[in-house]
Amino acid sequence: EGKLLESGGASVQAGGSLRLSCTASGFTFDDSDMGWYRQAPGNECEAVSIINGDGITYYADSVKGRFTISQDNAKTTVYLQMNSLKPEDTAVYYCAADPDKLLRRPAMCGYDGSSWGQGTQVTVSS
Repeated sequence: EGKLLESGGASVQAGGSLRLSCTASGFTFDDSDMGWYRQAPGNECEAVSIINGDGITYYADSVKGRFTISQDNAKTTVYLQMNSLKPEDTAVYYCAADPDKLLRRPAMCGYDGSSWGQGTQVTVSS
């Protein structure tokens, strides 16, 4: 069974940068959506950024101009470069992939039908 494994979460000060990585094992997503979601305590799950098989990207308004999603040529790893981090970016970040489409307005992180990683904590202090 294929898995997604995130890494790169850490604690940083406001204004800092982090790079999250998500590597797929056991499968590739040549024409699939890969993306990042986040959820903070008491908040709804938010689709942060999604990239499709053609390289077309989606960003939440809250991260536009600060975050950049990319993937490697083999399309087994997706990255999220996060710059100018703010305390409100604090959340657990989840990697997700789907051979069809990832949802931009999910009811919950980890929803059925897509593949999900276990999550990585990002904490931004003021």
